[in-house]
Amino acid sequence: MGVANETSSTSAARAAGTAGSAAAHRGGTATRSAAVSPQPDALAEDALVLGLDVGGTTIKGEITDVAGTVLAVGTVATPQGEAAFEVMGALGDQLLGELTAEQRGRVGRAAVVLPGIVDTVRSIAVFSSNVGWRDFAVGDRFLDRWGVPVLIEHDVAVAGWAEWRFGAGRGYDNVCVVILGTGISGTLSVGGRLLRSTYGQVGEYGHIPVRADGLPCPCGNTGCVETVASGASIARAYTRRTGREINGAAEVFALVDTDADAKAVLADAVDALADGLIGIVHAACPELIILGGGLAGAGAALTDPLHQAIADRLRLVPAPRVVLGEYGARAGLTGAALFARQGALE
Repeated sequence: MGVANETSSTSAARAAGTAGSAAAHRGGTATRSAAVSPQPDALAEDALVLGLDVGGTTIKGEITDVAGTVLAVGTVATPQGEAAFEVMGALGDQLLGELTAEQRGRVGRAAVVLPGIVDTVRSIAVFSSNVGWRDFAVGDRFLDRWGVPVLIEHDVAVAGWAEWRFGAGRGYDNVCVVILGTGISGTLSVGGRLLRSTYGQVGEYGHIPVRADGLPCPCGNTGCVETVASGASIARAYTRRTGREINGAAEVFALVDTDADAKAVLADAVDALADGLIGIVHAACPELIILGGGLAGAGAALTDPLHQAIADRLRLVPAPRVVLGEYGARAGLTGAALFARQGALE
């Protein structure tokens, strides 16, 4: 993985020397070397960690101890393009500057989790459509600035890993985590291992086509899950159906018991999500589906109908339980701290 001046791999399942994800996304062939890079060690119990979770709207940061106690916290708006990386650096500076000299000396590692496509082997932010960067070499810029080893990773990979290993999925070997928000993506753990592509990506569940006559998706396909079941799509569908502008999907969920239009929009979203996940359920037979991200705040209004919709589609394999993540919208930030402390997604 992209560790500034520390190591070049985050998982023993991914070998060093992997060709860049940019090449893989452009049709190139990614290769693996036979050697596996050594893993960073877990930190001492008294070490502190810095975690940054970079989103399309905000960058959130915290410095925490081993118990998760927050010693410094901050949030800033995410600027467009490569300027976001300067803001990440400045936020880290701010948080480190709030510590005492003794606490500053105990900061053992940092983790920065990024959206979009992330080449963790070469430490490159390959592409983010929401923030607007492409092929930005992160390299040692944060190490040089903060003076501690820095790991970079994909935000959803870290959030899903945290929910599986330490949150709602702890104790289970076969878990699908679905992060629902502006987009839809997630992770899949099978046999006690987090599955990753050769270039490090996780599950783009939101771009599984489920409606042949559906809406165009920004990815270039038609009828993807995200065009029906993402937070923004739910809000837009309700406005199209009623002519009433609303502030977001949470308002639609709040109306589901009293508004037939809200009920219909959400039923359509649940059906699309179930259609997108059913192949994953058949292929991997997860014991749990964990819902995280902003939409998970809907609670049982989402988990119960989704479980039923999946169960209705199954004949050969048992229906997984559908539960809410423990970390909610904080999964990325919590995961960044856990990842910095552990040193690898294992």
